[in-house]
Amino acid sequence: MTMTSSTRTDETADPRPAVSKVPPAGREGNRRPLARRARDWLTAFLFTVPGLILFTVFVIVPILYAGYVSLFNWGGFGSPSDFAGLDNFSRLFQDPVFLGDLWRGLLLVLLSLGLQLPFALAMAVLLNQKLRGRAVYRMLFFAPYVLSEVITGVLFSMIFAPDSGLADKVLGSVGLDGAGGLWFSGQNTVMATLFLVMTWKYFGFHMMLYLAGLQGVPPELTEAARIDGANAWQRFRHVTLPLLGPTLRMSVFLSVIGAIQLFDLVWVATQGGPDHHSETMAVTMFQFGFKRYQMGYASAISIVMFLISLVFAVIYQRYVLRRDTEGALTTMRGAR
Repeated sequence: MTMTSSTRTDETADPRPAVSKVPPAGREGNRRPLARRARDWLTAFLFTVPGLILFTVFVIVPILYAGYVSLFNWGGFGSPSDFAGLDNFSRLFQDPVFLGDLWRGLLLVLLSLGLQLPFALAMAVLLNQKLRGRAVYRMLFFAPYVLSEVITGVLFSMIFAPDSGLADKVLGSVGLDGAGGLWFSGQNTVMATLFLVMTWKYFGFHMMLYLAGLQGVPPELTEAARIDGANAWQRFRHVTLPLLGPTLRMSVFLSVIGAIQLFDLVWVATQGGPDHHSETMAVTMFQFGFKRYQMGYASAISIVMFLISLVFAVIYQRYVLRRDTEGALTTMRGAR
């Protein structure tokens, strides 16, 4: 009798292993992640608000106000009252001086990309080698960038002064009197002279960018390519240049934006002359805004400059810099 009862008890027993049941989390357990997330968002908000306030006050508000003023014929005194609509913009694209500004800006961009940046890259590659005194050369080439645009403009205005300038005297001392000339004063030579000054002033900055990028190229890769039989050009073309891509793309972006907004160096050196042949959009804007007191028209020029820079920046970011920024963004939902 006892054995039968025991057998039945064993047969009816649940063969599945016992699983310990975890009690459901209470309200306090659900609140902790929410409280932590709210605290993270509050911290990010407190750190972001000061920057957003400064950006709004010094960037967004001036842009909006310039767009508002561009719709008026306003001299800069009192409140804008003579509403002109889009007349300033239609006048803008009928002005031969402004159309010339667009062409000269494009010319500076092309010259910078085609001559200035390759020259800076070549100097960076040269100074990345083991040369005696390369630190001194780096300092000398970077020194012009430290000088302000005002000092640079005044300096080269004296160097390229017709007849009495240092450039003409040096050429005359070596028997090249006819090679000198008007420099900043000639309509056919002013842009070439201006670009020469720009290259002297800014190529050191791009050279240092490229030097920093070259420091990040692993020497093991170039050594492996050399062992495989690649010559110096092949190592540079297929190893160094692709790894230098992010630095090159950022350098191109800065160069183009700088050429579009160029003002102070041109203003000090030539003031846009002779006969508007060295004017840029920024110089024309200054001329109309603070010399002729046509603030509405000058504001229209500033809006066009802003739109050109914005469109270029958005397109460049979308199609060129995207590969460099993918995966660089972080969220607050990372692992704790």
